[in-house]
Amino acid sequence: MRVLSGIQPTGNLHLGNYLGAIRNWVRMQDEMDSGSQCFFFLADMHSITVHEGREQRIRNVRDMAAALVAAGIDPDRSVLFNQARVPAHAELCWLLNGTARIGWLNRMTQFKDKVGKDREGASIGLFVYPVLQAADILAYNATHVPVGEDQKQHLELARDIATKFNTDFGVELFTLPDPIIPKESARIMSLRDGTAKMSKSDPSDMSRINLTDEDDAIMQKVKKAKTDPEPLPDNAAGLAGRPEANNLVGIYATLAGTTADAICAEFAGKGFGAFKPALGEVLVETLRPIRSRFMELRTDDAALDAILEKGAAKAAAAAEPTLRAAYDAMGLMR
Repeated sequence: MRVLSGIQPTGNLHLGNYLGAIRNWVRMQDEMDSGSQCFFFLADMHSITVHEGREQRIRNVRDMAAALVAAGIDPDRSVLFNQARVPAHAELCWLLNGTARIGWLNRMTQFKDKVGKDREGASIGLFVYPVLQAADILAYNATHVPVGEDQKQHLELARDIATKFNTDFGVELFTLPDPIIPKESARIMSLRDGTAKMSKSDPSDMSRINLTDEDDAIMQKVKKAKTDPEPLPDNAAGLAGRPEANNLVGIYATLAGTTADAICAEFAGKGFGAFKPALGEVLVETLRPIRSRFMELRTDDAALDAILEKGAAKAAAAAEPTLRAAYDAMGLMR
């Protein structure tokens, strides 16, 4: 079993990043048997579809590496690296561009959602983004890829590209990856709007819990989080039509490793004046050790670069046989 997943290195790492992806990565790493392997990468090559200054991108990559290690990713047990240090990603992406079809990419709903009406002004990189994702996966012959709802279509595309390549060139080179649906797939929403995802791009810092927030700031943000005047119901079904209440209960349940039904049963009939302090305490106790470790790690650029270089060397060695075989199958001299 070979698991692979990536995350874009962005500034302002927040609770949504941690509960939505990072915590699941740590769980998968810890549950792996000795014959399996996890590859976790920082998708800095994907990040170039949005303009960003050189120094900021470098800082974001290092910060994400620090966050992953602080949250529990062990560079000695998992392969942790950033894409740009492993040229096989870009090389294989170009080879797969000959196999992928425009019609397939035209059906990608994420591209349509991101560009809106400005299709002509979108970068080509954003359009072929899913082909690079396919290369990320297929370069390592990953058997399993953790995916959320918004990425299922991209994994299907990777399988389609792998199948067509294998068929076109008469080889059995690429493994068809299977999805992993996390046991706890947390979708964390804004503290100011329960219908919008928690995001670093929201202009209001009160909309999110940052991994760098101090204990008092976390408590204040939870206290001021948008809610409604109704008390909590005795089961999760009673949260229907109450997006902010549903979000806060979901965060509590995810952190506590229990269900929304159990949290509702515990606080049934109580208002948010009683619920919010309890949620704040759980958040503070969960994030404090991660924040402390993160703040310590992010000041040591040399150590972070050494971790990424070590991981990149392992990743490059793992990807090289597949890349070489792809060149050979296509009749390209390398």
